[in-house]
Amino acid sequence: MGRVSLFGGVSEIGGNKILLEDKDTRLLLDFGMSISTRSKYFSDPYVSPRRKESLLELGIIPRIPGIYSWETKASVDAIILSHAHLDHYGYLSMLNRGIPVHCGETTRVIMGAITETRRSAMETDYRGITYKTFRSGSKIRVGSISITPVHVDHSIPGAYGLILETSDGRMVYTGDLRAHGRAASLTADFVKAASSDSTDLLLNEATNMVGGIVSSEEEVSGKLLKVIERAPGLVMASFSTMDTDRLLSFYNASRDSGRTLVLSLRQAFFLTKLSKEKSLGLPDLDDESIAVYRREKKRFEHWEEDVSSHATVLSSSDLARSQKRYVLAASLSDMEGMIGVKPEGGSVYVLSSSEPFNEEMELDMQRLIGWLDYYGLPLYHIHVSGHIMPQELRELVTSINAEKTVPIHTEHPELFAKFSGLGSERVKVPNVAEPIEIR
Repeated sequence: MGRVSLFGGVSEIGGNKILLEDKDTRLLLDFGMSISTRSKYFSDPYVSPRRKESLLELGIIPRIPGIYSWETKASVDAIILSHAHLDHYGYLSMLNRGIPVHCGETTRVIMGAITETRRSAMETDYRGITYKTFRSGSKIRVGSISITPVHVDHSIPGAYGLILETSDGRMVYTGDLRAHGRAASLTADFVKAASSDSTDLLLNEATNMVGGIVSSEEEVSGKLLKVIERAPGLVMASFSTMDTDRLLSFYNASRDSGRTLVLSLRQAFFLTKLSKEKSLGLPDLDDESIAVYRREKKRFEHWEEDVSSHATVLSSSDLARSQKRYVLAASLSDMEGMIGVKPEGGSVYVLSSSEPFNEEMELDMQRLIGWLDYYGLPLYHIHVSGHIMPQELRELVTSINAEKTVPIHTEHPELFAKFSGLGSERVKVPNVAEPIEIR
């Protein structure tokens, strides 16, 4: 009998860890970090987990026998990774290296870049993982289960939804997706493929049941251009390293306003890797409208030196001399270094990421506002979500028309159940580790 058990993503945003069992075959769909659960006990860098036993005892990672690196025999045949966001891949670091990880080709590139740029610790050691890559429409066979990945639009490239055929029925897993980014047509492709046959079980993300904002990446680009053009001084901005849609929006707005987009070393390193995927339309690092900000420090990593050797490198003094020429990607960790820049009057700060959703993020926001107050920078929030909006989600669920629908990756599964209009007999609000039969 085919069944799924959810060990994460239940009444929370992210942390997806889904065990699929069919006959003698066992798959994990994602194995992400539950950021909300972890933040109850830990706050990096001062209070970080040191022992795997702590993660198990606190329920941060699940007690599933035979999946972890300290166990000799793996009890799972494969992992299918939908995309490279921490709340979906985070605890791959803990898993048995004998379990292959199937993922999109772009996700493999991102995971390689993450491994190279992040110092290895108990939670962040991704070395030794065996990756097997796919593209949209590939057919993957693992035991009794056939998997068809189909690309979707999300706030990171290389994201996929999954259509899974088991001996007991058909299952669809949306992963994370949206219908308002530059690649909205990809999500339409997925919905079409998922709707082409009858589905027994649908696992769908429902992140934005509260606070959805109707916008698009094109609107973000227009707003950025308006703010940047009117700023007589330096423009500073914060956006996700791996959000290539947002990087393009900042690049276009900077170039169109006659400015240079200045990236951090880490952002520049990811750009060197992802710009090779021509379908993403990213600029190369040697583009005349791209430069790299290099903070002063005693020692640079080898990848930082490599990026520096292939880019136009700017120091704090370079930025200070010609502030109105630049849009500088700068997060909270860069604020102290801006003392050497001394932003001029009329300089602004653009926050282009999600609003805080936990206590630690609230504290970081207060720290950021403290720095902005010190420098005299007003804060603009220009952003659009990486997740599908409620009305588009209802249309997706209606199109797929599964016999049983399970809302995950949401803090409001009951709200979704009512909004979907499917009725209580067709919507299953999940519980952690409680098996759900596919048919």
